[in-house]
Amino acid sequence: MDFAIPSDLQAYLNELDAFIAAEIKPLEQQDDNIRFFDHRREYARTDFEAGGLPRHEWEELLKEATRRADKAGHWRFSAPKRYGGKDGSNLWMAVIREHFARQGLGLHNDLQNEHSIVGNFPFVAMFDQWGTEEQKQEFILGGFERTRRVAFGLTEPHHGSDATHMETQAVRETRDGVDGWLINGEKMWITGMHVATHCAMFARTSGKAGDASGITCFLVPNPTPGLEIEEWMWTFNMPTDHPRLSVTNVWVPDSAILGVEGRGLALAQSFVHQNRIRQAASSCGAALYCIDESVKYARERKPFGEELARNQGIQFPLVELATQAEMLRLLIFKTAWEMDNMPHEEIERTISDKVSMCNYWANRLVCEAADRAMQVHGGIGYSRHKPFEHIYRHHRRYRITEGSEEIQMRKVGAYLFGYLGPKRGMYR
Repeated sequence: MDFAIPSDLQAYLNELDAFIAAEIKPLEQQDDNIRFFDHRREYARTDFEAGGLPRHEWEELLKEATRRADKAGHWRFSAPKRYGGKDGSNLWMAVIREHFARQGLGLHNDLQNEHSIVGNFPFVAMFDQWGTEEQKQEFILGGFERTRRVAFGLTEPHHGSDATHMETQAVRETRDGVDGWLINGEKMWITGMHVATHCAMFARTSGKAGDASGITCFLVPNPTPGLEIEEWMWTFNMPTDHPRLSVTNVWVPDSAILGVEGRGLALAQSFVHQNRIRQAASSCGAALYCIDESVKYARERKPFGEELARNQGIQFPLVELATQAEMLRLLIFKTAWEMDNMPHEEIERTISDKVSMCNYWANRLVCEAADRAMQVHGGIGYSRHKPFEHIYRHHRRYRITEGSEEIQMRKVGAYLFGYLGPKRGMYR
């Protein structure tokens, strides 16, 4: 067993750090772009008069950072080589994501809207596995060329974790001799619709509520007649790009189906594990940043003439957080390595519980670490002049999205007690 970071991976981390110093940090500092990361960040990023959407200047800055990263060969790292990437593995992505998040807020990696100079592209995996050749060309290459952007239309106002009970329906309808589908329903929290060219709209096409089969994914152009953004949902962490949609008599042809009719949920599961392990790594890195900063501050601050760090009331909570973070990062790296050493479809059958363990615990840990960092730093920690409130507000959502922590604990329980996974049937 070898727990060392591979030398070629460490060399790549050094290369990324050099790129950040040469290209990204100067961009972060010019034209007062630092306003998007200092105490003004929430207001600088948010156009409150436009429904709380991200400001155009903010999104253009992120695009410029990724353009530079793409030119340097970093942005598409995780994508297959045939699409201009480097076949980046889950282990490498986990290490990179933790490394970036541990550096704190910055233009190199700001996950409020999933931005990073080393991008995460779940739709690439989804289209590569399920799409037709035409769809791969249009949406994978088009995504990298920024002519296509797809939002994920699964959640509804009354159905989140219980996706199999979704009420959005699609029925067959032929128009002008073209076979297609008429879609009606509602969707909610469909991130990125203000810039999306398409929405991957999930709708029931057969079966009954609760059935895992019978749900189909349709690539619905945006805008299109009958697809309306009813409101932008303001959140704990602003800006927002999460709308509530109404879908009224939206018609699409058969060619708009992504994957196999009736197997849309299997498609949705095709990339959830990659997202969860990378998200876990980011949360672990952000937790370590909070711990690092708290330790540094506790050694520097001297109330009553003595280092704050001398107090066991300060030490012990940070000791517990550091212990949990150290164990967690090892599980994340181990699980990512296991994912790289088995067929993609095997992950769900054998180690999906480990992915869920990593994800729900990391997302909980970073919130605890950010809260503790505020407490250690006192008044200045509570202010926006430190990043801890931003880290807390951002990562708090991950305890709900990507599968709530309760849903993920349910998955772990099903594997643990033999209802699913390798132990299935063992206790009969």
